[in-house]
Amino acid sequence: MTYLQSLAWLILTLAPLLVSQRFLHREIQAVLLILTRRADLTIALFSLIFFPGVLLHELSHWVAAKLLGIRTGRISLFPRPSGKGRLQMGYVETAQTDWLRDALIGAAPLITGGLFVAYAGILRLGVGQPWMQLAPANISSAVQAILSTYAQPDFWLWFYLIFAVSSMMFPSASDRRTWLPIVLILGVLSGIFILAGFGPWLTAHLGEPLQIILQTATVIFFISGVVHICLLVPVWMTRLLLSRITGLSVS
Repeated sequence: MTYLQSLAWLILTLAPLLVSQRFLHREIQAVLLILTRRADLTIALFSLIFFPGVLLHELSHWVAAKLLGIRTGRISLFPRPSGKGRLQMGYVETAQTDWLRDALIGAAPLITGGLFVAYAGILRLGVGQPWMQLAPANISSAVQAILSTYAQPDFWLWFYLIFAVSSMMFPSASDRRTWLPIVLILGVLSGIFILAGFGPWLTAHLGEPLQIILQTATVIFFISGVVHICLLVPVWMTRLLLSRITGLSVS
């Protein structure tokens, strides 16, 4: 598989995950708001559902800061409004540092969250080779793969944890604030190396690790996307049913 193919598969798994995640979070909030009819209680219940993911997210920031020698302040696992209708699920206060360590601290939740999803999905639920090799038209193999996964011990526990962690593993806007300079620097350096004739050297020494990273990320996003899409339809239908019963709608 070429780098472009690996990158294409990564995008094809990441895009559905981000879209389904956004819609699913909105539908969950709508269901909770219709049931409770109180915004504060809706926020509390919403944060409780995602608490394992929030906990891992903020602890990842804290541990990364400590490992990099950055002083930390308060840590919060409780939600608070952040403006423009958004909700900040938690935060960790860190001392001001250089852009590289700031970027590493910001990326920590994606790394730890991804590792957890890989562990839970592959080792605990068995979402591995049988899933990756399914042919689109092979319905019997798809059914067998689903039944095999469902038969794993503590299926619903690991399913829920994958959902909660993968929903909260992506860095926030503040976590990503130093990523653009790093991407630009890496892009410029790569261009210089290629123009200088070091393209084959880069491929020989960095090609295999890059392929492994891309393929691992693809598997993680695939597992996370499947979980979110499986939940999106029943939650959406629940919201429609509750709206019809109560006469309330949430826009």
